[in-house]
Amino acid sequence: DMDSDDDNMEEVVEGPLDEDELPHGFCTVTYSSSDRFEGHFVHGEKNGKGKFFFFDGSTLEGFYIDDALQGQGVYRYEDGGALHGTYVDGELNGPAQEYDPDSRLVFKGQYKDNIRCGLCWVYYSDRGGVVGEVNEDGEMTGNHVAYVYPDCCTALYGTFVEGELIKGQLATLTSQENGRPHFEFAQDSPVYSYDKSTSACISGHKLLPDPYEGKHVYVAQSLIPGAGEGLFAKTNAKSDTVVAFYNGVRITHSEVDSRDWSMNGNTISLDEDTVIDVPEPFNQIDKYCASLGHKANHSFTPNCKYDPYVHPRFGPIKCIRTVRAVHKDEELTVAYGYDHETSGKSGPEAPEWYKQELREFQEREVMQGCSHSS
Repeated sequence: DMDSDDDNMEEVVEGPLDEDELPHGFCTVTYSSSDRFEGHFVHGEKNGKGKFFFFDGSTLEGFYIDDALQGQGVYRYEDGGALHGTYVDGELNGPAQEYDPDSRLVFKGQYKDNIRCGLCWVYYSDRGGVVGEVNEDGEMTGNHVAYVYPDCCTALYGTFVEGELIKGQLATLTSQENGRPHFEFAQDSPVYSYDKSTSACISGHKLLPDPYEGKHVYVAQSLIPGAGEGLFAKTNAKSDTVVAFYNGVRITHSEVDSRDWSMNGNTISLDEDTVIDVPEPFNQIDKYCASLGHKANHSFTPNCKYDPYVHPRFGPIKCIRTVRAVHKDEELTVAYGYDHETSGKSGPEAPEWYKQELREFQEREVMQGCSHSS
């Protein structure tokens, strides 16, 4: 109970007191736990607007009646996230919405006695999400749960445990009535399941394409001289659209740094511990096509970028997201982010082809600058 304070705790009161020396009026009460409450009291009970400041940096603000939070309240986490909920006698009961520190919606649904209940949505920062009836413990566990991709249309519907895909089939989110989604199911859909890669296995289903990615991109000969294959937009896409996924085996930074550079053509840093790699022969689409993000080539003026992504099948990976509107059949490019310095301290050291492209790009920039100034 986020609203509780122990009756036996020692407390220090700053503010007016009644004849029984109980807080009466606007007071600040500091408890021995280091929690603090600022708000209106009537003869020792919280009545009116008030706010808890908890020892961990979180807060709870709302309207109190007879010492209990009632109606709309806002709990702010120490990291800046917030839960806007409905309180009955100090406990969450009713509709609630939760936001991350960047004010993005991460939960929408119902609470009963401080536990999530009924139909709930859980959203990721990449704008994918999971929807379904939670179990009695408030977990996204059951046979009627769906992961919905960022297009708010393509979905994998089936069995989930604590939000993790066990088995699901392709579906389309067609409509929502009063927040309740309606799905149409694809005929003869393959079965998708959680299939996070390891250092030795890229995928249990190497030739099973991702259904969302398949709507957005295709692989063809790159328009960049000497680049081999490239990634292209299958349809027009707005800026800030996820178009492809970068899955691969998971290796360490030290493994990448200690081997020959010729082996690092399809590596991307996931975090400070892990690098995603698409090694031979899986860079050939007849050997691996479950994800295609590794096919995007480099540009110093890219139309896409790499972003973190929580994928229902691959787990935590990177995605490719547009940074401007792109047209159908336009080649999708990203900035590889190699270190421009010879020391290689601020990022992965650049291979020779990248250094050559950088020199040519810088020369073009200088020439354009000269033509503009003249």
